[in-house]
Amino acid sequence: MSNSTLDLTVPAPLVYLDQKSVKYFETPLSPVSPIHEGITPLSSVPELSLSRPAEWHLAETKVPEATIVKSAPPKPVITRWILLDLWFNTYRKFFTFVTLLNLTGIILAALGRFSYAENHLGALVLGNLLCAIMMRNELFVRFLYILFIYGLRGWAPLRLKLAATSILQHLGGIHSGCALSGACWLIYKIVDIILNRAVQHKAVIASGIVTNIFIIISVLSAFPWVRNYHHNVFERHHRFIGWLGLAFTWVFVIMGNAYDIKYGQWRADANTLLSAQEFWFAMFMTVFVCIPWVTLREVPVEVEIPSPKVAVVRFRRGMQQGLLGRISRTSIMEYHAFGIISEGRKAAHHYMICGVQGDFTKELVANPPKALWTRELKFAGVGHASAMFKRGIRICTGTGIGAALSTCIQSPNWFLIWIGSDQERTFGPTITGLIHKHIEPERMILWDSKKRGGRPNTMDLLEDTWTRWNAEVIFITSNMTGNDEMMQGCRAAGMHAFGTLWDF
Repeated sequence: MSNSTLDLTVPAPLVYLDQKSVKYFETPLSPVSPIHEGITPLSSVPELSLSRPAEWHLAETKVPEATIVKSAPPKPVITRWILLDLWFNTYRKFFTFVTLLNLTGIILAALGRFSYAENHLGALVLGNLLCAIMMRNELFVRFLYILFIYGLRGWAPLRLKLAATSILQHLGGIHSGCALSGACWLIYKIVDIILNRAVQHKAVIASGIVTNIFIIISVLSAFPWVRNYHHNVFERHHRFIGWLGLAFTWVFVIMGNAYDIKYGQWRADANTLLSAQEFWFAMFMTVFVCIPWVTLREVPVEVEIPSPKVAVVRFRRGMQQGLLGRISRTSIMEYHAFGIISEGRKAAHHYMICGVQGDFTKELVANPPKALWTRELKFAGVGHASAMFKRGIRICTGTGIGAALSTCIQSPNWFLIWIGSDQERTFGPTITGLIHKHIEPERMILWDSKKRGGRPNTMDLLEDTWTRWNAEVIFITSNMTGNDEMMQGCRAAGMHAFGTLWDF
């Protein structure tokens, strides 16, 4: 898949220490890979290096000076401030703000200085849980992307666009913060009910305790070490226990509003229920939970197996760029998200590259299905925000091409850098054909680390492309080690970049 012109002009990435000796770059790889966007670790995440399109080389020399130096290039200075700034990103800022705000409310309520909480504890519980659900709802998140993209791209300064993109990428911080806060408010409410059990019906107390147990299990099952290393455990408990928690929330809301603690009796008053804030919070929670599942369909697919490492799944109809699709062999279990490759909305097909790294993807290669279950309402990844910028760079490694390629296919203002091992043989003619059909040689660099003897010096490559392409932003899709190196280097060099996100 490499440009033949590049093969003629750029040698393997060597550093000439003197006239007689050479040294290859070697960089350790990380086995860690995100559970989304279909990024395969190790074999399909090659080491990083340097290359440029032939059109950029106007000098007569056949070997670019950037690839041969007399000494090792100085590494960018990564200060503690940069490391802290990257660690305490927008996700953690959202999470910290939401949890501290709710913790303050709980403390004030316990001290009797939060009058709203005295009569509307249920609303505080369900308001937080509703917000958590919305931040993970495909329809609501797509609405936010549309709002920011079409509202900002024509007039907004770059700083505002970058801030908006950071917000969209890190909505998970609000999701996590609100979910944890909702569970804490629910515990506070149950404790309050138990302390006042003399005037409360036992059935209301029991329904509250059961609801509390289900919500807490659902929240705990989403902790990072459970989600990343025990995906099926996370999915079963977070989804199905969460559904049970929602069902018992309805029971708790209805019973809590139907029992009059003043008179100590049940009342069948629909107006009282409909006027309660808790009822409408529970209603919208149910609607947002159900929306994605209403669009669930079993669709025919064709699976191409270009190599034992990769399955390329083809679906009908075209898609916008920057979207993610969730697929499963069953209707409600074991869903996995992958980046979508498409030539555009009017295209006949879209594709997902599924790198082999777990039981689900191994089975796709060993036993290719004729149909898969998917939600037709797709999730917007951060790459979808690329439509907000005038010019940008999309750099990816290995199967990260699945999340990056659509942006460069559908927009002539985006430059593709793809670093992979034996790309053409590994990923097959379909992906190769899409790249060469839609992306001009002057706006892509395809670095095959097997042919070129190793990875490029990625920061030299990015800095050079940033200047020559006049880019505004860089989107990175790589494994954890590669992502951290590039994000730190870009921050030190003053280049605006958004990397692969691991929900914390």
